Amino acid sequence: MKTAVANLADLHDRQMALLMDTKMNHGLPSNLSAAEGERTSINHGFKAVQIGCSAWTAEALKLTMPASVFSRSTECHNQDKVSMGTIAARDCIRILELTEQVVIATLLAAYQGVELRKRIAEKPVSPSSGVVEMLESLASQFDLLTEDRQLEPELRYWLTQLRLKVWNLYQEPA
Repeated sequence: MKTAVANLADLHDRQMALLMDTKMNHGLPSNLSAAEGERTSINHGFKAVQIGCSAWTAEALKLTMPASVFSRSTECHNQDKVSMGTIAARDCIRILELTEQVVIATLLAAYQGVELRKRIAEKPVSPSSGVVEMLESLASQFDLLTEDRQLEPELRYWLTQLRLKVWNLYQEPA
């Protein structure tokens, strides 16, 4: 499970990197900065968030090593090999937390990319109703990043929203 979840963080981290890179993002501004005019050169858009995603992903991938390889002989060699299951479970929880952070950061960056794409698109795209609903929800509470600002509170807010949504899914009767 640790490896599967960490691979999701890695996938989102790679998607985030592609969104930031002007060689790969099909005309979006560098680092998804929405700054215009003379302010363009001093604003960095989602650059710091992308660096954070890379760090969170690296930590998640590092934690995928099997805890069982660190098993020690214990109880006067009565317990020769122990599963290390509780350590593996704690590692998995941390990987889940890190992956949630990467997913939320990627979601906000993707929203920024969609909004920037609207500015430069020759013909508008009609997304599905579910995507429109999600974009409207994001737009109602996340201001386009036109000037660099501290995003940590917003990332924490959306992380809480994600966790509440998942929690509520598991609380509904089947």
